[in-house]
Amino acid sequence: MDVLGTLKGLVTDSGFAALMKAGGWQNLIMIVIACVLLYLGIKKKFEPLLLVGIAFGCLLVNVSFFITSANGNADALFHQDMWDEFLNPDSPVYHSYGEILKHGGLLDILYIGVKAGIYPCLIFMGVGAMTDFGPLIARPSSLILGAAAQLGVFLAFFGASASGQFTGAEAASIGIIGGADGPTAIFLTTKLAPQLLGAIAIAAYSYMALIPLIQPPIMKLLTTKKEREIVMKQAREVSKTEKIIFPILVTIFVVLLLPSTAPLIGCLMLGNLWRECGVTERLSDTVQNALMNIVTIFLGISVGATTIGFRFLELKTLLIIALGLLAFCFSTIGGLLVGKVMCWLSKGKINPLIGSAGVSAVPMAARVSQDVGRKFNKNNYLLMHAMGPNVAGVIGSAIAAGFLLKVFGG
Repeated sequence: MDVLGTLKGLVTDSGFAALMKAGGWQNLIMIVIACVLLYLGIKKKFEPLLLVGIAFGCLLVNVSFFITSANGNADALFHQDMWDEFLNPDSPVYHSYGEILKHGGLLDILYIGVKAGIYPCLIFMGVGAMTDFGPLIARPSSLILGAAAQLGVFLAFFGASASGQFTGAEAASIGIIGGADGPTAIFLTTKLAPQLLGAIAIAAYSYMALIPLIQPPIMKLLTTKKEREIVMKQAREVSKTEKIIFPILVTIFVVLLLPSTAPLIGCLMLGNLWRECGVTERLSDTVQNALMNIVTIFLGISVGATTIGFRFLELKTLLIIALGLLAFCFSTIGGLLVGKVMCWLSKGKINPLIGSAGVSAVPMAARVSQDVGRKFNKNNYLLMHAMGPNVAGVIGSAIAAGFLLKVFGG
């Protein structure tokens, strides 16, 4: 047995050998970025349930680059070239899920759930099962606040279009970051601009995690001390029948209005119906816990797999991050401004702070409204009042995504 030859072969075939060759500097940078994201997720607790998975997926796919360089494409965990061919209808190879299953690596197979829109819809099902729609039913005017908080979606869309760096479909995918809804952003981006998925997903979830830092300064700037101190009366009690009928009616109306919203709205409302109907406790519990956790694992790793160095480290990525921040800020502004109008129309009965919860980061945005309100009035309990706009924001972001998909999806 040629021990020296075997050892030499191990060294030559290892990814460490590829590190010594030219090229791959983008992947090295992405490995560093992955470690930073892991730090933010673990130490700073920025959306850890998803960010840790995204960061580790990023780490795996960029380390895999060096294995590929040493041993050939067969050992790759994720094959970007396959997915490029998949997106090309004129390509004679790798244009079907069957070919991906046959020739792809582990991350390719997991990514099918993202590309097919399965994971975001299942996440929406879990969100529906975990969320009480009662505050929205008790105060239907919350729908207006949820709609107003989509302002950032369209401003970011126009900003991306005006930059000249993005197509209409790409600009639409960037704009949806303003909806503050990670699954919706992933769902729309995989349909319209999958090449931007890594940057958009990381921007969306990073800013969602930073809502407690982003929103309070805007809330204090746009509201007066007197407005922030307003104590809202308890909303009426919502009956069980209303809670059961609501998801059914919303599904019928919204899906008929915008059929492209059917996957997201349908799953969201089905999850909520399981929660409220009283005869499917086991299903509701499974969706809220086991299924939600499993899908979160697959979704995070799959999204991270799209952050390949040469695709991620571009000028477009920096623009996406900047436009995403702009979208979040203006979505918050839109909700607050309409909240101030409603405060005036109600003669001071509605605290405009709940307007900031119109972004669909459930329930974090509602908690931020509660925290800011309590700082100025210790007797102020805005959480349940803010949950109305918060739930409306989830529906609003799905409708906005459906509209953009209809316009740019061909």
